[in-house]
Amino acid sequence: MPQTKHPLPDIQLLTPGTLPRLAARSPSAHKGQFGHLLLIGGDRGFGGAALLCAESALRSGAGMVSLATRSEHVAAALARVPEVMALGTDSANQLMGLLEQASIIVAGPGLGQAAWGRSLLSAAANAPRPQVWDADALNLLAKGGLSLPPNSVITPHPGEAARLLGISTADVQADRPAAAQALSKKYTAVAILKGAGSLVASPDGRLARCDRGHPAMATAGLGDVLAGLVGALLAQGMPAFDSACLAVWLHAVAGEHQGKLGRGLAASDLIPAIRQLLEEQAPCLK
Repeated sequence: MPQTKHPLPDIQLLTPGTLPRLAARSPSAHKGQFGHLLLIGGDRGFGGAALLCAESALRSGAGMVSLATRSEHVAAALARVPEVMALGTDSANQLMGLLEQASIIVAGPGLGQAAWGRSLLSAAANAPRPQVWDADALNLLAKGGLSLPPNSVITPHPGEAARLLGISTADVQADRPAAAQALSKKYTAVAILKGAGSLVASPDGRLARCDRGHPAMATAGLGDVLAGLVGALLAQGMPAFDSACLAVWLHAVAGEHQGKLGRGLAASDLIPAIRQLLEEQAPCLK
C-alpha cells in the first residue's frame, strides 16, 4: 500500500496566531518612516502588471512608491495611481538616481526578457537594497549571470521554480518543501513557492506553509499584487522572511474573502481586502 505523505514536522503553518506582526503606527507617523519602494517593470504590452504591483504596494502601506516603466505607460499610471511617481525609463542610465533614493526594489512585473528588461534588472541587481524579484526577473535570473542582494525575496510559481532549479515542473510539485528550500539556498534569498499551499523558505532553514486561498484566485495578475505587498512590508521595516509570510497569508485570505463571489475575480479586487486585513492586524493608532 502506498504511504500517505504527511506534512513535515518542521513546517510552520501560517495562522493568525503564528503570523509575524507589522508594528502599529503611532499618531506622529510620517511617510519617511515607511520606505521608498521602486518598482521596475512594464515593458510594451505589459504595463498593467506594473500598475497592479504599484497600486498594491501603495495600498499596503509603503511610504512612497516610484515606478520605472516604458514612457508610453506613464500617462496610464498617472491616471490610475497619481500617488505613484512614474518615470518613463528608456535605459538603465535613467535608473541610477532612482536606485539611490529607493530603500526597497521590486523588479519583474511586466518586465519582459528583451534587452530593455535585461539592462534594467542588471542595474537593479547591483544596487545594495533588499529586493523582490517576480515574473520575468525570475526567468532572467534562471538564465544566469545575476545575483540578488542580501535580504531579498523571490516569488516563483512552479514553472518558474523549475527553470530556476533546472528540473521539471512535475519534480517541483512532487516535493514542494524540498523545492522551496532548494530555491532559497541556491539564490540565498527568501523563496515564496506559489500555488495551492504556498510555501515560504528562508536560507537559514525556516519553512512555512499557508493553507488559505480560494479557487477563484486562479487568474492573471495576482502575482503582481503579491510582489507589491511583499515589497511594501519590507519597506515598512519587516525582515524578509516575516514580510513574505505575512504577505502570503494576507494575499490568500483576501482571496478567500473576494472569492466568495465566485469566478471572475480580478487581481485588483484583492487590494482593498488586503488593506482592511492589514488594518485589523496592525492598526494606525489615533
